[in-house]
Amino acid sequence: MEELDDKSINAEEQGVLGHHKHGLTVLTCAVFMVGEMAGSGVLALPDALENAGWIGIVVIALSCVVCAYTGTILGRCWSIVQDRYPEMRGHVRYPYPAMGQITFGRPGRYFISIATNSALFGTAVVFLLLASQNLQLVVDHLFHKNLSFCFWLLIVAGILLPCTWPGTPKDFWPVAIGAMTATSLACVILVVVMGIDSKTAPPVVHRDVDLLSFAMAFGTIAYASCGHPAFPTFQTDMREPAKFGRAACLAYLVMAAMYLPVAITGYYVYGQNVKENVLQTVSAGTPLLIVELLITGHLVCSYIIVINPVCQEVEDIIGIERHFSVKRVLSRTVVCSLVLFVAESVPHFGAVLSLVGGSSLTLLAFIAPPVFYLKLTSTAGDLWEAIPVPLHEKVLNVEIILVGIVCGVASTYSAIKVLASPNSFTPPCYVNLTAASG
Repeated sequence: MEELDDKSINAEEQGVLGHHKHGLTVLTCAVFMVGEMAGSGVLALPDALENAGWIGIVVIALSCVVCAYTGTILGRCWSIVQDRYPEMRGHVRYPYPAMGQITFGRPGRYFISIATNSALFGTAVVFLLLASQNLQLVVDHLFHKNLSFCFWLLIVAGILLPCTWPGTPKDFWPVAIGAMTATSLACVILVVVMGIDSKTAPPVVHRDVDLLSFAMAFGTIAYASCGHPAFPTFQTDMREPAKFGRAACLAYLVMAAMYLPVAITGYYVYGQNVKENVLQTVSAGTPLLIVELLITGHLVCSYIIVINPVCQEVEDIIGIERHFSVKRVLSRTVVCSLVLFVAESVPHFGAVLSLVGGSSLTLLAFIAPPVFYLKLTSTAGDLWEAIPVPLHEKVLNVEIILVGIVCGVASTYSAIKVLASPNSFTPPCYVNLTAASG
């Protein structure tokens, strides 16, 4: 193994095998995982199910099961790393890239770091798009003022910008509890409202499913199910990191309980009429307004959380000190401006979500964990022996890798094709503004 980068892999508060006296419990870790994952993805699942057909129900359930497993083996990988390398015990700022460096050297670290930051950056773009879209709906319902979506992007980005300047993720974790509660309540209300809509909805007609639509659906489902970029960070702050697998299983049980009712109800009530954001399909009224406000609150909080690690890594790369300063403000303002620019350039919520899910998130959730696990368990060192893995588990991991590669490539290609298609291409906001001013 190459020498670890002390600047990027900073072990603090060291303890025995990473134990923290005041760290997260299995329950609180699961809560943070659900709070980090659930939100924007659930609103796109009815449309994803419509694109995949009824088999999409199985895909959603299997995605939760597979992601729970890959999250568990990712946790095992980190436990193996901490057991073998004392400098990795305690709090490590970038644990996922650290695993990449330990398993495949510096190229592995850079590859995982790029994938992680791409996933978080893309997720921030999706959150900004959806929060702006929801606020547009809220204002329209309350005041019947239909301000341009492009202007809402500017307004929301401007409001959120100062919230991104202070702190690190540990300062925002309590928000995850509120985020999970808000999303859970929103899902319950949403299912009830869709059930009421079923009484007056027209006869349901479903779209024809083809390879392109199915691949797009996979990207959306992967986006909704994969929170792996943040999982190692949660594990490093657990009282007993070795129990991370229990937290992952609990989190995905909760996720499935939230996702499946919303997806199935939306699919059978609206059929081909369902939109990328199901809130644009549900009948207007006070319950819908409550759901919009709850989901928007979740998105606002989650945006601050997911963009923070990207900002921190940028600051480490360019050498900005870790305490609050003008340089930090400028750096994070630039990063958030780039998020806004991408959102204004590609104001297509569904395709961006599918692109992020099919590319970087599929890599980090379906491919990297099994690869790391098989590599670490088969590697022997001067002070440790290889860890035997049963043949059936090896086969399972290889199958997950192959499925992840095939579905990830297909989903990424499909999302790019949709974004570039003349039939679905959405002009950048600044083009519309230029044309309007002209």
